[in-house]
Amino acid sequence: MACLLEAPLRISVLSEVTATSRHYVDRLFDPDPQKVLQGVIDMKNAVIGNNKQKANLIVLGAVPRLLYLLQQSSSSMELRTECAVVLGSLAMGTENNIKSLVDCHIIPALLQGLLCPDLIFIEACLRCLRTVFISPVTPVQLLYTDPTVIPHLTCLLSSSQRTQEYITQIFSHCCKTPEHQTVLFNHGAIQNIAPLLISPSYKVRMQALKCFSVLAYENTQVSMTLVNVLVDGELLSQVFVKMMQRDQPIEMQLTAAKCLTYMCRVGAVRTDDSCIVLKTLPCLVRMCSKEHLLEERVEGAETLAYLMEPDVELQRIASTTDHLVDMLADYFKYPSSVSAINDIKRLDHDLKHAHELRQAAFKLYASLGSNDEDIRKKITETENMMDRIVSGLSESSIKVRLAAVRCLHSLSRSVQQLRTSFHDHAVWKPLMKLLQNVPDEVLVMASSTLCNLLLEFSPSKENMAFQADQKVKVEIVRCLGTEQLFRLLSDPDTNVLMKTLGLLRNLLSTRPHIDQIMSSHGKQIMQAVTLILEAEHSIEVKEQTLCILANIADGNTAKDLIMTNDDMLQKIKYYMGHSNVKLQLAATFCVSNLIWNEEDGSQERQDKLREMGFVDILHKLTQSPDPNLSDRAKTALQQYLA
Repeated sequence: MACLLEAPLRISVLSEVTATSRHYVDRLFDPDPQKVLQGVIDMKNAVIGNNKQKANLIVLGAVPRLLYLLQQSSSSMELRTECAVVLGSLAMGTENNIKSLVDCHIIPALLQGLLCPDLIFIEACLRCLRTVFISPVTPVQLLYTDPTVIPHLTCLLSSSQRTQEYITQIFSHCCKTPEHQTVLFNHGAIQNIAPLLISPSYKVRMQALKCFSVLAYENTQVSMTLVNVLVDGELLSQVFVKMMQRDQPIEMQLTAAKCLTYMCRVGAVRTDDSCIVLKTLPCLVRMCSKEHLLEERVEGAETLAYLMEPDVELQRIASTTDHLVDMLADYFKYPSSVSAINDIKRLDHDLKHAHELRQAAFKLYASLGSNDEDIRKKITETENMMDRIVSGLSESSIKVRLAAVRCLHSLSRSVQQLRTSFHDHAVWKPLMKLLQNVPDEVLVMASSTLCNLLLEFSPSKENMAFQADQKVKVEIVRCLGTEQLFRLLSDPDTNVLMKTLGLLRNLLSTRPHIDQIMSSHGKQIMQAVTLILEAEHSIEVKEQTLCILANIADGNTAKDLIMTNDDMLQKIKYYMGHSNVKLQLAATFCVSNLIWNEEDGSQERQDKLREMGFVDILHKLTQSPDPNLSDRAKTALQQYLA
């Protein structure tokens, strides 16, 4: 019997909840304004902390009615304000609630409300707008649809501490693109927000600081302006330095460090400026220590990686500050079995986000080791480092895999590491797996790392893992897939194209390998080479392509693919007469390899090229003012005399 009663019981409870919610909505339509006001106040008290009640009221159509009352000039100021407060409370529920509010056009209604002279009503509208805009489901573009909104919000900044807090928070959440930065900059955001950095309210100071960090990110115009801003007679950079002091809240230290990092990266602050070397860098290193919360350690490491990425001196300083390289090893041991379990909620959060720590550590190691051989050695000698990279390459998170391959790429620039650590850990195996079904960004980084692994300075011929051993090379082409390889060769991004050409050049580096790869993929490779040489590409791309052609010309059987292709021979001839010496040199190398005397069929090849006018061009090139080019032309001509 109990089972039979269970379903009807649930329905009756549900209908009771809906009936209660319906009662709240019905009261919004009462003809007596006083009863409507009381109904809104009761609704406000009913929804606080009650997501189910919020969802019910939204489903029953409370939002359009509340918005109607909020916009009516006949409504009392108190009623309009209470409507804004209830809408703000509904917005604090689930993401679905926010979507429903946005679909009901809450944003234009609240923005219109900001034109009202009543400050308490304005603050209620702003508080609700802030809650809606900080949700990831709200399209930030809605803030920029009407061009009068940003200037009006900027004017409202001086009204009260609450308007300052809400508006700066809206700005920092809705500034996502260079266009947004420009709009805010052009409407005086910097001049109007700068004084808020010394507001008596911590919340206002913090939101103003966040605003500057998003405005300055990768923006030269904003950063160059910030350098000269004075706040109460003090340079802004010095205000940021004070905010990084150890006695300030961590959130403030981190955000101030980000502001100076972004200003430094676009050249507004020098990398050797004391505010970077003595303040920003040590502050960010400090954030990496294990006494900080997971998200602070992640943000600290990622910001530090970004700060020093282009500067070898900062990398050297960081590597010797507070045992940073060893400190990062703790990022892989977290959360450990001895992590504080006194806060179960925090532990649960950290377990779900531990991969972010590993990602941040790989990024920082990649940045640290991008230039200096001693730092690379220090990193690879860190406890279980190579094992961690190998594990990182196969993690489920694509972001961790990309960060791990970046780290590997950075370390693979070292001849010494290629011959020792990399050799011992066969890192090419997980790298090969990465080449399948991954985003282009990962593919490019993995291909580029493979390039480094296959370079001529890799370990001796008998070492199969690294040496451009035939089996490995064929395996690379198979794993990458010819389709993927040729798709990358037609990528519009020059960086992608150069890395892929580099990989192809390294694959075609010794005769047996050249012949084997060209026998199975020659047609597609020649087609790709033709397309690149015919298209509008940089000198570097064309030079790399001609070098690939010179490698093909060095094969025993592969060179026939060039010799039987008159169109390709004409292209080589054209580049021998090009105005750029690098291209002339690469094309001449190609001819030299085709006519080399000691090889079978050299006489026939020499005769064909003579008929096509190559010898005349070689004679001209012997007179080149460039010594390398004239020497190469003379060497080629000697093949005809031998």
